[in-house]
Amino acid sequence: MEQIAEPYIRRRAIRHVEKGRVVIFGAGTGNPYFTTDTAGVLRAIEIKADVILKGTRVDGIYSEDPEKNPKASKYDQISFSECISKNLRVMDMTAFTLCMENHLPIVVFDMNKPGNLRLVVTGEKVGTVVSG
Repeated sequence: MEQIAEPYIRRRAIRHVEKGRVVIFGAGTGNPYFTTDTAGVLRAIEIKADVILKGTRVDGIYSEDPEKNPKASKYDQISFSECISKNLRVMDMTAFTLCMENHLPIVVFDMNKPGNLRLVVTGEKVGTVVSG
């Protein structure tokens, strides 16, 4: 990683954010039993990020897997508790619970659609927002 990006140093990441830069966390923590989702959420909480951007193959959260059921309903906005009660798999439960407990919203969007990342970063409505 050091050949393409600087290593994670909490104070340095916070300083980049303070300067108005976008900080992207790649890879994991290097610890067993922790997914890349958990690593990203942990780092986001550490730097007091505003949101988690969860890029996937689909354009948001659905009532069912839209790749298996084309009649599945898409949610534009949904609460953490509703995701849990409906057993919707947004990300691994450790990462999801960390977001919920720290009031860190999640935006789930299609990372394969050209321009979507730019739209999400600029605050456009893309995908599904999980909050509250």
